[in-house]
Formats: sequence, C-alpha cells, structure tokens
Amino acid sequence: MKRTFRARAVVATTAAVALTVAAGAGVARAGDDDKRPGKPGEREIAALFGQWNAALQTGDARIVADKYAADAVLLPTVSPQIRTDRAGIVDYFEHFLAKKPRGEKIRSVINVLDGNSAVDAGLYRFHLTDPATGKVSQVVARYTYAYEKRGGKWLIVNHHSSVLPADG
Repeated sequence: MKRTFRARAVVATTAAVALTVAAGAGVARAGDDDKRPGKPGEREIAALFGQWNAALQTGDARIVADKYAADAVLLPTVSPQIRTDRAGIVDYFEHFLAKKPRGEKIRSVINVLDGNSAVDAGLYRFHLTDPATGKVSQVVARYTYAYEKRGGKWLIVNHHSSVLPADG
C-alpha cells in the first residue's frame, strides 16, 4: 500500500510541476511580444504614433508626409477630401499644421498582423491653436493607422481619423 501511495504522490507532484512550468512559459511568451523574432511587438507599433506626432511638431508638412507610403490613403479629421498621394497629403498637412497640432492617445488597440504589417486603432485628442486668435481648442477623434514595413521602414499606408460623435 505504501508503495502505491508514494508512486501516486510522485506522479501527481511531477504532473503539477510540469503544468506549472508549462503554464508559466506560456504566460511569459504571451506577454513578451517584443522579443519574438521577425514579428514586431505592440510597443514598437505604439512608438510609431510618437514619431508621427514628433513630425507634426516640426511644422513641416513634407516631414509629416515622409511617414506615409507613396500610395497611402489619408482620410483626415478636418477635411472632406480623401488624400491618395504625397501631394495631397502634403497639402492637407500644410493647412493642418497652421493650427500647431499636438496629439495624445486616449486609448489604443494594436493588432500586429505579421512581421511587416500592423494596425493601431483607437481614440486620440488634439490640441489645436487658432492661428487668428491664439485660442487653444481640443478635438477628440477616432483613428486608425495601418502600417506596413517597406524597405526596413514602417510607413503609414492608411490613416483614417474622424471626430468622435457626441452620443452613440
């Protein structure tokens, strides 16, 4: 009897240890997106907004447009026109940058699709300055950035932004 009890105890203990190790390894991998080879992590994609926002701070529409692919589509917050080429994107930002925009994310949901593509969608707030009066206002908007890595560089291939409805 004692031998059977010991054997069962050893098997149960071994199984518990194996499950604990396996579960711990799974949790470590699930929370460690940034260390998987070949696939970017959420932090890397989240940092792209900071780079785009820093480009806005330069006040140079061409520097902002450099963040977009040549074939990007921009559906901007404060323009009814869809921008589908560099000239259109530069034109939009030449007008938008006059308001000295400063963006901040409120909520972000990032989906890394593969090693070369990701989507960042959520809500952001822009602080805008009226060029005529100097009055600062805020606009809360929904956004979606679709990114592709081309030639080793992350570029925006689709950017949609729309004012957040008051009710919904």
